[in-house]
Amino acid sequence: MKRNFLNAAVFLLALSVSTVDHAFSQELKMPAASSKQVITQDLGISQITLSYARPNVKGRKIFGSLEPYGSVWRTGANGATTLTFSGAVIIDGKTIPAGTYGLFTIPNKNEWTIILNKDSKQWGAYEYKETDDVLRFHVKPMQTKNKVETFTISFPEVTATEATLHIAWENTAVSFPISVNQDAEIMASIDKAMKGEKKPYLAAAQYYLNNDKDLDKALIWADEAVKANPALPYPYYWKAQIQLKKGDKAGAKATAEFGKQAAEKAKSDEYIRLNNQVIEKAK
Repeated sequence: MKRNFLNAAVFLLALSVSTVDHAFSQELKMPAASSKQVITQDLGISQITLSYARPNVKGRKIFGSLEPYGSVWRTGANGATTLTFSGAVIIDGKTIPAGTYGLFTIPNKNEWTIILNKDSKQWGAYEYKETDDVLRFHVKPMQTKNKVETFTISFPEVTATEATLHIAWENTAVSFPISVNQDAEIMASIDKAMKGEKKPYLAAAQYYLNNDKDLDKALIWADEAVKANPALPYPYYWKAQIQLKKGDKAGAKATAEFGKQAAEKAKSDEYIRLNNQVIEKAK
């Protein structure tokens, strides 16, 4: 009887402490030791979403000490750093399907190993398994001119087909490109849209111009965009750009003059300047 009473008392005490701790934790507000950052970066017609925690140097020696050389690192703090691709991407020459991946690294003095792992839901790298790797490749580390106190992953350079992922902490940085090959998908999308009721004349013309496609077709579409909105200055500018690329300087100059007039009426300083630039090039 006494034993049962004692067990019941211990249980009630534990329950009481647990309830108090839970209530206290709900009221407690403290900054995280390593702040979290989520970045969504457009790449072509898809997106990359990066999620990671950002530890600070805090006077410590990082690589070769806090983060030992030759060991798999979570590439940040807390849970594994993740990369989510909304569409297929190309990294180190390999096509990576859409999905979410854990980004791990193995730092070394003269070479880093970059790893994409299909297990993105793990704490740190404690349960990391090489058998779950989707991709492994090597990059050369660089020394930064200035100390990077807070661990940082960024996309410093982005084009329509490629984004550079940059990792920096303390005095070390590594980078690698992530690219896409979406031309066939975009061209198919343009063909389909041109069969619809609202045809994207200007957007299609711009894509053809910027990606060295059929300029004759691009010019027809740009002309349609001008006809649809003759008071707008920017269709003239893009039409003039196409004419200039085709080598028709006289036509480009005449179109840009109309664009400049439309821009003056619309009080658009930007397109006054841009159309003036075409006029100068066409001289």
